[in-house]
Amino acid sequence: MLVDVARQLFAKNGFENTTMNDIALSSNRGRRTLYTYFKSKEEVYYAVIQTELERLFARMEEVSRLSIPPEDKIIQLIFAHLDVVKDAVYRNGNLRAEFFREIWKVESVRRSFDRMEVSLFRRVINEGIDKGSFHVRNSRLTAEIMHYCLKGCEVPYIFGRYAAKGPDELYPYVRNMVLRHFGMTYRSNAADMYPI
Repeated sequence: MLVDVARQLFAKNGFENTTMNDIALSSNRGRRTLYTYFKSKEEVYYAVIQTELERLFARMEEVSRLSIPPEDKIIQLIFAHLDVVKDAVYRNGNLRAEFFREIWKVESVRRSFDRMEVSLFRRVINEGIDKGSFHVRNSRLTAEIMHYCLKGCEVPYIFGRYAAKGPDELYPYVRNMVLRHFGMTYRSNAADMYPI
C-alpha cells in the first residue's frame, strides 16, 4: 500500500517534489511506519520500479505459458514487454520524466528482472529447439541478445519513433526478423507468409 501511494504521488508531483512526509500522510501512516520499511525516498522509488517490473514479468510469464507455437510465443513476448513498459511509463505521469532522466536508477533495479527475462526467453527458445521449430546453436546467447535488443527498442517504441504507425503495422516486420533469426522457413499461418 505504501508503494502504491508513493507511485501515485511520484506520478502526480514527480520524484523531487514528493517527500517522505507526503507519502506517510497520503497513506494515513506515520513517518515512523514508513521508515520502518524504507530508509529513504530513493528506496521507495526503487520499490515502485520493482513493482512495475513484477507486473511486466507476470505478463511475460503468462504469455510464456500459452499453448501456441514457440515462434508465436517469442513474438508475443516481445510485444508484451514493449506494451507493458509503455503502459507503465505513460500511466505514471510525472514519473515518466524521472524514468528517462534518471535511467541509471532504473537500471540498478532492473538487474534481477533482466536475468529473469533472459531465462524466460531461453526457456521458450529451448522449447522451439525441442520441437524442431528453431535452429539455434546457443540458446543462452540468443536469449541475451534478444533481451538487450528489446531494451534498446523500449524508448523508440514508447515515443512512437518507428516508421510503423502502430503495433499492427510493426508486427509483420518483427515476425519476419524472428523467423529469419531462428532459421525458420515457414509460417504457422499460411495466409501470413513472407518469403524468408
